[in-house]
Amino acid sequence: MAFDCGVPVLNSYLQQYARQDLERGVATPYVLVPSTNPIEIAGFYTLTATAVKLTELPAETIKRLPKYPLVPATLLGRLAVSLKYRGKGLGEYLLIDALKRSLEASRVVGSAAVIVDAKDSSGVRFYKLYGFKLLPDQNLRLFIAMKTIAKL
Repeated sequence: MAFDCGVPVLNSYLQQYARQDLERGVATPYVLVPSTNPIEIAGFYTLTATAVKLTELPAETIKRLPKYPLVPATLLGRLAVSLKYRGKGLGEYLLIDALKRSLEASRVVGSAAVIVDAKDSSGVRFYKLYGFKLLPDQNLRLFIAMKTIAKL
């Protein structure tokens, strides 16, 4: 199935590794298909369980958490929209869907935040629009607390 988001590593992930990651239980890919062509992929994202070191979080966040060395989180590992579907708000749609699913899952298996590794500064700007904050001393890793997502 052809998919081109303009980022070769994301294209090859979807085409070659997404199914393997799902079958191995290391990531869950979610795909968005247009109703007019259900064999085409307009966009996708993946969710994975992860943990972040307590010391990597901002001081104001650390104050509200137990002093465990690792804090459970959900990793939004990849998010991409096909070049054909850019400019239609699908990136926002996929992100909101990922945040909703992450919040629901956190009620079953503890997770304090969603973590994302932006690919570049434009990705950082995108995630900041939705309330993500940069982790201290990291240029591309952002987080949003589950409590913040719940308020949205």
